[in-house]
Amino acid sequence: MKRKHLFFSLLLASSALSAQDWPVAQPEARPATRWWWLGSAVDAPNLTYNMEEYAKAGLGGVEITPIYGVQGNDKNNLPFLSPEWMQMLQHIQAEGKRIGLEIDMNTGTGWPFGGPAVSIADAATQAIFQSTQVEGGKDINLNLQVQDEKQRPVATLSRVMAYNEDNTQCINLTSKVKDGQLQWKAPSGNWDIITLYIGKTLQKVKRAAPGGEGYVMNHLDKGAVKRYLTNFDKAFSENKTAYPHTFFNDSYEVYGADWTPDFLEQFARRRGYKLEEHFPEFLAKDRTDATARIVSDYRETISDLLIENFTNQWTGWAHSHGSITRNQAHGSPANLIDTYAAVDIPECEGFGLSQFHIKGLRQDSLTRKNDSDLSMLKYSSSAAHIAGKPYTSSETFTWLTEHFRTSLSQCKPDMDLMFVSGVNHMFFHGTAYSPQEAKWPGWKFYASIDMSPTNSIWQDAPAFFEYITRCQSFLQMGKPDNDFLVYLPVYDMWQEQPGRLLLFSIHDMAKRAPKFIETVHTISNCGYDMDYISDNFVKSTRCVDGKLMTQGGTAYKAIIIPAVKLMPAEVLAHLLKLAQAGATVIFTENYPQDVPGYGRLDTRRKGFAQLQKQLPGVSSFNETIATPYRKGTIITGDDYQSVLEKSGVIPEDMKTRYGLQCIRRSHANGHHYFISSLQDKGVNDWITLAVPAETVMLFNPMTGEKGKAQTRTQAGKTQVRLQLHSGESIILQTFNHALAEVADWNYLQEQSVSLSLDYGWKLHFAKSIPAVEGEFNIDTPSSWTEINHPNAAITMATGVYSNQITLPNIPADDWILDLGDVRESARVRINGQDAGTAWAVPYQLKVGKWLKPGENKIEIEVTNLPANRIADMDRRGEKWRIFNEINVVNLQYKAVPYDNWQPLPSGLNGGVRLIPVNYK
Repeated sequence: MKRKHLFFSLLLASSALSAQDWPVAQPEARPATRWWWLGSAVDAPNLTYNMEEYAKAGLGGVEITPIYGVQGNDKNNLPFLSPEWMQMLQHIQAEGKRIGLEIDMNTGTGWPFGGPAVSIADAATQAIFQSTQVEGGKDINLNLQVQDEKQRPVATLSRVMAYNEDNTQCINLTSKVKDGQLQWKAPSGNWDIITLYIGKTLQKVKRAAPGGEGYVMNHLDKGAVKRYLTNFDKAFSENKTAYPHTFFNDSYEVYGADWTPDFLEQFARRRGYKLEEHFPEFLAKDRTDATARIVSDYRETISDLLIENFTNQWTGWAHSHGSITRNQAHGSPANLIDTYAAVDIPECEGFGLSQFHIKGLRQDSLTRKNDSDLSMLKYSSSAAHIAGKPYTSSETFTWLTEHFRTSLSQCKPDMDLMFVSGVNHMFFHGTAYSPQEAKWPGWKFYASIDMSPTNSIWQDAPAFFEYITRCQSFLQMGKPDNDFLVYLPVYDMWQEQPGRLLLFSIHDMAKRAPKFIETVHTISNCGYDMDYISDNFVKSTRCVDGKLMTQGGTAYKAIIIPAVKLMPAEVLAHLLKLAQAGATVIFTENYPQDVPGYGRLDTRRKGFAQLQKQLPGVSSFNETIATPYRKGTIITGDDYQSVLEKSGVIPEDMKTRYGLQCIRRSHANGHHYFISSLQDKGVNDWITLAVPAETVMLFNPMTGEKGKAQTRTQAGKTQVRLQLHSGESIILQTFNHALAEVADWNYLQEQSVSLSLDYGWKLHFAKSIPAVEGEFNIDTPSSWTEINHPNAAITMATGVYSNQITLPNIPADDWILDLGDVRESARVRINGQDAGTAWAVPYQLKVGKWLKPGENKIEIEVTNLPANRIADMDRRGEKWRIFNEINVVNLQYKAVPYDNWQPLPSGLNGGVRLIPVNYK
């Protein structure tokens, strides 16, 4: 476990660095990426080349995920975990140490876990129920053969149960079945015979790499999981290979796996009654209260088995080898909070492009809506926070747009959304290993975004990577400081949702928990932040000095129970105990009304009723009431604004008044915020902080600038002057003491005049494929797709716009170069000196220190997207989709060429200005 201890000690060391400077960025602060190995057709020289390119650009880590291969390249494929594959792993581990890249790996190929080592006995399992009605009072001879022919070779008989007409009598007939034939002398009456076979889903690993093909394993079976992991132990041991820093598990996409061989025994042990005695209610299409309760118990048991037999065992196995785990719990049937909390690094996933209506951000017609909003992203960070896990990671930028059309500027808002949701250790999705000799566009994974050296956005990606590093260096520092805990009503979901197996996938959460999602956004819009908490973590939470202290050592000011109907009695009892000890407990809309589940229902209800009597008497939740409760307070009401104000917790003015989004963390000498204006407006005003401060620092993660902010005190609260454009972000750090010898933050006031640079421009290309030769007098700064050259509308290029300007004699503290509409990123040189990279709106740079009186030369290197080039290749029928399996598809997962794409504007798109500003 030495490596794991070092991992966390490094974080603690960095957390102590809370001085008025940028924190020292640990390796985990740098962005990392999912590294697709197509066919695992890798070789040492190209691995080194790829890794050096990644490190040079600013990546800090890679996660190997082998997938399907390249057409016609089978001879170069390395079977997963073969000696040759392990040799390549050893090579990149050594190279990673040399160049400073962390090496993680998937515990399998493609997804989900499975492969050739998974026998049919250990494969994902499903229940097969068959029902037959018979008339009693005579001998019954019944063929109980499995009706599904595909299941006959693999299914095993589990139970044969008979139920009389009104389900008052149940008889276990399993022992009376021989060779698929039931022989039974049935009592009089009508009987329903229900047969349970344990079948197999027959699901194979999705997008499997060579050597990884085979059945998906049974995640609910402890033995199956252990045998799967033993296969890795064998490979690492026999090849004398070090285990990686982190093992990864992708989102749970195990379809139809709703059973495991010992499920009925596990159910009886955990729920206190035999499920087989209630098959008619369990399988009933009409959802009675009994059916809903039994199904809820079934779902809770599935959740328990997945966490205990897979997640805990996998993490324990990794720890035994000095590694840690990173896991996506979403998509699984388990309680998301408890599943995320069972690993070292919980990982969320963005899926699609968010629409924030940011001013000046270009829109693309070929996008898909992000299914992961704030409420979805917070499951992973909530688990990390309440369990004391230092990192929350993210699968970032999955399917923002079509391939070849995603710009860095489109990435930033969704990156900021991840940050305000609690992410502090992001992974790109993803980067395909591509040999240096591969013909452009190189090797590609089917889902965008493609963050690789063969993508033109790589030209200016280092500036984006540095932005992420600066942000994460702060977001990994200190501790979470969210206001409230919000109880996750998982029993309401388990009992109310239709069907049997319930999966908590990103794409279905709006249906699974609409009321909870509404609550989360309401609390956020009221100016507060929160973390979700599960029943298990409620029971381990303590009250310390009036605050709620979770198992992981994170403190909260109150807990909110949001319109919950069902709650275990022991959880309600602990909430009352917390209130008695001094905590604030908030019930909105109603008190919990009943216990969940079916077993011992009457007894449990009696105990619950006794607890309900201990709650403050409230005639109506229409009125907000705060009732002293021993040392603490219980607050009731149905208006969140009123209820949260009654708690005494101070909201963040920047959220309620200005529409900014933020996350706050604490450090030894104060607090720090990441703030983003994810909206169609900015702010230039005094904002009131919810925390006290004597001194405030501002840090610009885009440029690295820092300085002491202007502050004042109003009504006993600290106010900070803040300037942000739409789409911009800032880091704000407070201190409880004065800071000496710190430069002031430069607040900008634009002068009433500006210099419009709308003529005199020339254009040439630093690089272009297909080539665009020569220099063009374009006069106005406009898209190069309009110039008179046959390749202008189809090239992937870096074009250099240059102009000689005369700087007017205007007294100014600085000058802002406003590039207007940039397609897609720009490096600026003034008088031969680098003046910065503009890769996101508002595409402005401070350039005053490089300007001189009189004549100045401005050069703007603009890099476009690869879209125009790839569309031309499709129109000419050039074959570049050369990959096996799914190959390359569009947002709708269809193999559609790009030949109908119109040329995307490229370069400068008008409106370049120099703006004199004064510091004020």
